[in-house]
Amino acid sequence: MITGSCLCGKVKYEVSGGIGDVVHCHCQTCRKAHGSVFSSVSSVNDSEFTLLSKTPLACFESSKGKNRYFCSSCGTQIYAKRDGTKHIILRLGSLDDDPQAKESCHIWVSQKATWYAINSNLPEHQEFE
Repeated sequence: MITGSCLCGKVKYEVSGGIGDVVHCHCQTCRKAHGSVFSSVSSVNDSEFTLLSKTPLACFESSKGKNRYFCSSCGTQIYAKRDGTKHIILRLGSLDDDPQAKESCHIWVSQKATWYAINSNLPEHQEFE
């Protein structure tokens, strides 16, 4: 079992299954939403993700068909969900436990911050592939 929470602790969740490979997304919406150079995410099956707290999450449609869910008190991003999928995009910065997952790649490098240089041996994709 892997657990996670928001900064203020009002939102708590658990992942009962495994977490997919870690992807570092450099798209402009991830950078803006997280106030960071990129967002580290992983896919989790809907059936393996459970919100444990009663605090409702706020939601924002950041692009057509993609909603971002975050704590309405502190703003911590928890996950994103695209219409018609059977998985969420878990925001790994909200984890409390080691997911024991491996980094796989950088995506949306075409939109990365100009002042940041990627210094890893991971594959780089100009968009999402």
